[in-house]
Amino acid sequence: MNLSLGANIVLNQGVINIKINSGLPVDASAFRLFANDKVKDDLDMIFYGQPKNQDASIIWQQTHNNNHEFRVDLTKLSAEVQKIAFTITCDQYSPISQLKNLSIQLDCNNEVIALGEVDINNRQEKALIMGEIYRRNTEWKFRFIAQGFNGGLKPLAEHFGVNVIDEPTPPVPTSTVNNTTTSSSVNLNKISLSKDRTSVSLSKRNDYGKIGINLNWNKQEQPTKKGFLSEFFNRSPNIDLDLAAFVRLKDQSIHVIQALGNCFGSFQSPCYVELMGDDRTGANQDGEWIYINGSHWNNIDEVLIYTFIYEGLPNWSQADGVVRIHVPDQPVIETFLTDGNNSNILCAIARLKNDNGAINVERINRYFRSQRELDYAYGWGFRWSAGRK
Repeated sequence: MNLSLGANIVLNQGVINIKINSGLPVDASAFRLFANDKVKDDLDMIFYGQPKNQDASIIWQQTHNNNHEFRVDLTKLSAEVQKIAFTITCDQYSPISQLKNLSIQLDCNNEVIALGEVDINNRQEKALIMGEIYRRNTEWKFRFIAQGFNGGLKPLAEHFGVNVIDEPTPPVPTSTVNNTTTSSSVNLNKISLSKDRTSVSLSKRNDYGKIGINLNWNKQEQPTKKGFLSEFFNRSPNIDLDLAAFVRLKDQSIHVIQALGNCFGSFQSPCYVELMGDDRTGANQDGEWIYINGSHWNNIDEVLIYTFIYEGLPNWSQADGVVRIHVPDQPVIETFLTDGNNSNILCAIARLKNDNGAINVERINRYFRSQRELDYAYGWGFRWSAGRK
């Protein structure tokens, strides 16, 4: 169903996927709103810096083709929630008329149930409230709005009641120790590591809290060919990426963290790094996570993050992977796995090094044939044997 401005539809399904397509990079956010059309807590803002809220009723992801997707589970929303607003800001390509296209799409059970296309001609705003899911009596509805908003992401977030941290981007490395490990404010800054910018140093502190490293990729179903030799050229069309890490502590002990061999690590004890679960298909909206216990960062020398294709043909562009590093009260650091040798199954993504107590994040983006080859390249010194999950 194509929606005109102001049109609405009833949502009878429990889980809805909201897709925002723009053609050029924009920032997309969702705000969980209450009776006063404001957030109750800063966790009610879901975006690149906070990809899900505490009950996982709304989960965000972005792919390298600039599209954003929110998975909304209406059955998990509390009775107090009255509305979810979906927004975009385009500080890089502003005003909105500079975008190639702009639309919001609702999917359920792999079917499009609604589409709203924005006429971007002569639109001079930097931000739009694209649409909203709202509660009307006992049912949920979606309304296509495309309402302009003057200002970027910060004033938009503040409009909905979010407390925003004022911090320059990128943060300036400092030797001053900051003992604060938690904050009730949201950091809207983001750092993208690429060929042009390969590293960043984060502000030094005694306790970095819970550091999250997220790998997300797209499951892309490929049509099965029925012709001659099709079995040989279409094996395992779905790619299974595994997030993993090498960890070296200050005492020079080394650890491998990966699902292969059930080496999931430990958050509370050495090596202070833990892999949470294993997404075998890429269908999990939240992807895979490794957590580093930043309270013990002084005991850690280096964490080398990598991913490998456990199943499926090596094709990094098809995997469409992105890694984001979340450090409390620091800008989100992201890097995309979009280039490299497609014949190699392993990608060394980045490493976090202890630089006199500070965290230095270095993008690697280098491809290898195996963990053993990666080990030899960086001199870790593991002993390797064949294994399976």
